Amino acid sequence: MSEATVPSPPMDSLAALLIEFSYKRGTFTLASGKQSDFYIDCKQTLLTPEGHCEVGWRCLRLIHKHFPECRAVAGVEIGGCPMASAVSMASWPCGGAAVERLPLECLYVRKKAKDHGTTKMVEGGKRLRPGAKVVLLEDVLTTGESSRNAILTLQDAGYAVIGCIALVDRMESGKPISVIATLRGDVPVLSVFTRETLLAEGGVQP
Repeated sequence: MSEATVPSPPMDSLAALLIEFSYKRGTFTLASGKQSDFYIDCKQTLLTPEGHCEVGWRCLRLIHKHFPECRAVAGVEIGGCPMASAVSMASWPCGGAAVERLPLECLYVRKKAKDHGTTKMVEGGKRLRPGAKVVLLEDVLTTGESSRNAILTLQDAGYAVIGCIALVDRMESGKPISVIATLRGDVPVLSVFTRETLLAEGGVQP
């Protein structure tokens, strides 16, 4: 078979959505202040119906496999919030489906407290017991600092954070982030995609 007739590998449907709606090449300044030649705005994918559904099921499968004791998912504002909603919804047995596992509650983690109302940093969780095991969800991992801050916020609110799942790891250090260290122990990190796998599975030539 000649090179011209070699079929392209099948594209991952979620990666294709992220490439279409979220991935941009150019010169960008990141939240960390660093310059980058690409930008990933996962919200543009997460806020489509198909992206919402794909992310919910994909992350839920990772939770069932790696964090089966999880009782709630927490989204870091703003990109992690639709992720948490999507995963929580995917865990609910709609249409009379049999319940195989406990549905997952949904939490939103603020980056700073409101200056009115209850001033809470964590929204949701009224049905959760103290010490409930939570998986944190992030749309994009760069340095992991925002995830670390969110983990500390959840721990201060009385939750046990047992893992973190990112939709995309930018691999800023040249390798994926595997743990986030906190004063209360290391939190393991999984990613649905790294930059490399996103481009490869989304059909983008390097």
